[in-house]
Amino acid sequence: MATAGEVATLLPMLAEDSKPLEAVAEGFQKAFPRTDLFRVASSLCAMIVDDLLPSTMQRVVAIVILAEVYRAEPEGTHPFLEALAEHLRRVDSAERKVEHNLLCIVLADSPNGEIAKNSAVELTAVLAGSEPLPVPQMVGLQRALAAQARYLGPLEQLGVRSALLVSASESGEPGKLLVANRLPALPPGELSLESLEPRFARPPPPLLEPTAEDALWLTPCNEGGSLLWDNSMCTENVKNTEVRELMSKAFKGPLVPQQQQQVLAELSNDAKLVYHCGLTPKRLPDLVENNPVIAIEVLLKLMSSSQITDYLSILVNMEISLHSMEVVNRLTTAVDLPTEFVHLYITNCISSCENIRDKYMQNRLVRLVCVFLQSLIRNKIINVHDLLVEVQAFCIEFGHIREAAGLFRLLKTLEESVAARMEVVTVTARSSLPPAAWP
Repeated sequence: MATAGEVATLLPMLAEDSKPLEAVAEGFQKAFPRTDLFRVASSLCAMIVDDLLPSTMQRVVAIVILAEVYRAEPEGTHPFLEALAEHLRRVDSAERKVEHNLLCIVLADSPNGEIAKNSAVELTAVLAGSEPLPVPQMVGLQRALAAQARYLGPLEQLGVRSALLVSASESGEPGKLLVANRLPALPPGELSLESLEPRFARPPPPLLEPTAEDALWLTPCNEGGSLLWDNSMCTENVKNTEVRELMSKAFKGPLVPQQQQQVLAELSNDAKLVYHCGLTPKRLPDLVENNPVIAIEVLLKLMSSSQITDYLSILVNMEISLHSMEVVNRLTTAVDLPTEFVHLYITNCISSCENIRDKYMQNRLVRLVCVFLQSLIRNKIINVHDLLVEVQAFCIEFGHIREAAGLFRLLKTLEESVAARMEVVTVTARSSLPPAAWP
């Protein structure tokens, strides 16, 4: 609501009863920033509704200011018409005829816009000399309130005013309220347009009557009773923690044989431990290079999981080394890996050999790749005819290396054996036909 300084600025405006009311309303809009206008207008409306303005002239100026400030708003969107309409129902038309008639004009479905051209003195004289006006129907306002009532809860619709007023007798000066001295002393939340909803009764549940069984638990006795300890409690968590610590070391460097055996034993005892040991696809290359035996066991445990594709993709695209080929070789002999995975890994091996600039490292890697390919061919892991052209070109390029020459001879031997089998099949097929059918 309005601060003490804003109230001090507002009260002199309400005393300007000789100026045209439209000029007073315009001065009200200029006196306060647009961001604070609604808050100050809310305080002004609270003064009207809670009868904090003792003078009729002040109430007339205040009502016209509220009407003029939001006169351009669409029908039913004026923020203070509801409060003014509720105030109209409480105003006695005989004792406060001026205020009653002014509210009837402001709240009419077609309000008279000429009243703001008069001063408060002139408007008061006109309204005081006329008969009490009938309360308007306020069709537009009722329609807008009915539409807004759907969004209010039942307690909000039945709320009471939250402003606490001091009567004239309690203020020490009968006949009026000391508005100028009273308003700055109001607590910040006391002067507001909000309602104070009635509290929903929530009585505490009654206590249950104690029984004989409850008394036994309250005062336990030692007759025939002893504490039972679960010696296996938290042991699983301790093992998981130890495995995670060892796996953290395995990513950074080789483990000693005792630690390596401990990790393998725990992974073998608990099939789900592999999902909680701290391994992720991004950390797989570190594990392969430092501890390939653990990497093989972990990947075998993950073969049935939905993440195995991510791990295999990382394994294919990592840097080719002895340990990575060892892991792939062991995996191919233990499980059936996807054919496209094995072919892609072989292609990457050949590309890595061709792209190395250091001759010593190139020769060493070529020997490793040739031994690896021979192992795959002899174990019948791959169908060499699917990669025959690529592997033969690799052998020819590095024919000066003994292992590459041996791989080339193996390919030729396989090719000749396949050709011999095909010739035997052809001869057998011709022998089963009559001579007249031979080509």
